[in-house]
Formats: sequence, C-alpha cells, structure tokens
Amino acid sequence: MRIRPISPDLLVTELTGRLADAATRAASAPAGPARLRVAVDGAPAAGADELAAALVDPLRAQGHPVLHVRATDFLRPASLRFELGRTNPDSFYEAWVDEAGLRREVLDPAAPGGSGRLLPSLWDADADRASRARYVDLAPGGVVLVSGSLLLGGGLPFDVTVHLELSPAALRRRTEAAQQWALPAFDRYAEEVVPASFADVVVRADDPRRPALVEPGGND
Repeated sequence: MRIRPISPDLLVTELTGRLADAATRAASAPAGPARLRVAVDGAPAAGADELAAALVDPLRAQGHPVLHVRATDFLRPASLRFELGRTNPDSFYEAWVDEAGLRREVLDPAAPGGSGRLLPSLWDADADRASRARYVDLAPGGVVLVSGSLLLGGGLPFDVTVHLELSPAALRRRTEAAQQWALPAFDRYAEEVVPASFADVVVRADDPRRPALVEPGGND
C-alpha cells in the first residue's frame, strides 16, 4: 500500500468530496431514499470528534444536511459502565457505548426507508441521566457523522468508515495521563478487530499536523 502525506485542510477537503458524492447516491438508492451513515473512528488522542466536526460546514456548503453524533453521548448508565470499576479496560472495550441505542436512535432511522428522525444524544454521562435531547429530521441525502472510539467491528451499520490510526508509541505519548488506564482496550481493538484492515478510509494520525492517507498500491 501507499502512504500519502496530506495536510489537515486537504484531508477535510478530500473527505468532504468523497462523502458528498456518496450522500448524493444514497438519496436515490434503489432500496429507498437514505442518508449517508459515516463512522469517524479513533482513540481520543487521534481526534475523531475534531475531524468529524471539521467536516460539518464543508458538507453543508455542498448542499447536504449534516448531523454530528458523538459516541460519548450514547454511553450506558454509570451503574453498567462502572460495574467492574471506573478504570477497567475490558469493561470500557465491551460495555461503555450503548450500541443498541445508537443503532435504534441514529443508524436505523437513517437507513434506506428509515424515518430520518434521529436523536443527537441519548445519555448525559456527567449527570448520569437521559440527555432529553429533541429529535432532528435529516432529509434524504443528508449525512450523519458518528465519531468516537471502538466503533468498528461490532456490526453497526455504517455506509462509510473512516479510521484514524495511531502507532502504539503515538497512542501512549498522546493519551492524557488520566486516560492511560484505557490503553489495553485500544491494544485489544487493534489486535482483535484490526480496523485499519477494512475501513474505507485509513488515516495515519501520529502527528496531527501531518496526517497521511493509506491507499492501495505502491510501496509502504
């Protein structure tokens, strides 16, 4: 495969073009008008939330309604997340994100034939209660960007997957001290799921100022 260095601004531009084209096709899908469901996956240190946020305005400028959903707004209640302790990496890996809620409230309604009525957030983890967010109507041809960690490999129905890859050294260097306990979960994800092997777009993000796209062909 070929590693192509790219500036952060050009990365956003290229992703915007690709997603805008796919969203246009989704609007006239044979199975019924749909929205484009995009995963922007990566450890917090990789900046998945920030990349997804940077895509919102450019996609809207191309005529596509956009909803950005953060996986951290779809966490399970504290009584379930912290059942094995607040810093248990296996629990973080297996049980923190409410995948059923994310599918029910966001991904299924955005599917072909879906209602397009999406819930931007389900749970306020700080207050440990329902977020009480209002539903948002996303028109066919719209884009829902779901950003967060450990999103791939669990069967969630995304149409396009973007994975921000960090080397083990960069992951450890860039992860805040208070979050170092979660590193075994990201190691497990890399070994068991291997998201870089199947994501539609893989971005090497060791240096946020100098990302690189991983493309088929050429030499590594």
